[in-house]
Amino acid sequence: MTTSTSSEPSVATPLFDLQALVVAVRRRRRLWCSLALLGLLVGAALAILRPPPPAAVTKVLVAHQEDQPNDPGTLIRTDVALLQTTRIAGKALQSLDSPEKPEDFMRDYGGVGLTNNLLQIDVTGDSDAEAVARAKALADAFVADHVRRIQEAANAESTALLGQRDRMRDELAKVNKAIENGSSESGPTASADLESLFARRAELTSRITDFGQRAAEARIGTPQLIAGTQIVDAPRAVRHSLPGAAATNAAIGLVLGLVLGLVIAAVGTVVADRPVLRRDIAANLGASVIAELPRRSGRLWQRRRTRAARERLTATLARTVRGSAEPVSLLELGCARSTSVIARDLAKALAAEGPVVIVDGLPGPQLARRRPKPGDPTVVSGERAAAVPHQERRVGVGSVAPGTAWTGLEDLGTQTVLVVRAGHGSAAWLHTVARQLTDLLIPVIGVVLIDPDPRDRTDGTLWDGLHTALRGHNERLARENVTGRPRTERPSWARVPDIDQEAR
Repeated sequence: MTTSTSSEPSVATPLFDLQALVVAVRRRRRLWCSLALLGLLVGAALAILRPPPPAAVTKVLVAHQEDQPNDPGTLIRTDVALLQTTRIAGKALQSLDSPEKPEDFMRDYGGVGLTNNLLQIDVTGDSDAEAVARAKALADAFVADHVRRIQEAANAESTALLGQRDRMRDELAKVNKAIENGSSESGPTASADLESLFARRAELTSRITDFGQRAAEARIGTPQLIAGTQIVDAPRAVRHSLPGAAATNAAIGLVLGLVLGLVIAAVGTVVADRPVLRRDIAANLGASVIAELPRRSGRLWQRRRTRAARERLTATLARTVRGSAEPVSLLELGCARSTSVIARDLAKALAAEGPVVIVDGLPGPQLARRRPKPGDPTVVSGERAAAVPHQERRVGVGSVAPGTAWTGLEDLGTQTVLVVRAGHGSAAWLHTVARQLTDLLIPVIGVVLIDPDPRDRTDGTLWDGLHTALRGHNERLARENVTGRPRTERPSWARVPDIDQEAR
């Protein structure tokens, strides 16, 4: 068994970085703000282009025989379901003399149970008058159907009770006849039989009376239920406010668009896996972030700060180039325009010490097709880099974007500064860039981060970067020492200037 003696702490990589997700979603605010605005406009447009049809409303008080104070609303839900039947719809259409099919008419109305006994009917039509007429026909049809069902139930119950009473009367007649026949007999047995028949006659008489009373009560209770079921709110047209509807639909569209935009931004961030924080970019590239620049000049009060940051970066790169015996290149990823501006500023800063040539290896026209101005450095293409005299200082500008010809990067410079736009390259591509530069023995001096998140407080410095970002540089120095050629340059990591010290 071996025991590890490494003193380096093990840092666990989280499976889900909430901070990076929030920053990436916030950076894509144009997406979800655009979707929110689109939802607002679509909602308002729908309210204007497709206004709600004319509608009418009425309310019906429904009395139930089984009403209970603790009813959870089952009875009124049954009434709502009965309202949505072809029988009710057919009777309403019949009273309107309409040839429309009940199935089609059922799509134009609906019911809502407001309380256990109050039913609201909403109806639409081609006009307000038609909607009101439809609502009245539906309410009358529902009340008539409800009354009919109450009467049929009461009649059925009364008929059953009266039938039972009649059967009891027939049995009572038989008992009375038996009593008449048994009264002429004498003896102990005859006396016992008579007593039993008298008891049976008393019981039948009581039950006959009870059934008669229950049948009468069944018929008496029906008028109360019939009178209790009535239209309590006459049918009336519903007035729609166009501004109110537009505002409501716009608010709903705004919320839905915002939620959809946030979801799309979050899912896209997780799927794309594009590092935004300086901590993640430095870790994936294996090099420290030495400076940051905004992508645009920004507002008026921010331009002075941007100009000062650009001047500090130019001074830092100029001091690095002066202290190096090898050419330095600027390799961009997603920010060719910013990289060309940095290269021009660097060449102007170095021009006071001697001629400077910018070797253009960018795929776009940022440098090659730019009209030169007085005082601008000379720009040559990558194919003509070999013809540049050795006494002239060279600043190479190239790209490490997908499709890069890796073998041509050595002609731009044997050490490089990566100019990376935050959130542009995926983590896998940043790893690819670091691996390819290491294989080419091109050490990375540092990373200039373009368009950083203003709320990013993570540390972009790699304190253990010597064995990662600079291993190609160290291998090259070791190989040169083995061949006996004297080492005339200092390691790149020793020449990285302190930005904070320059600021002070």
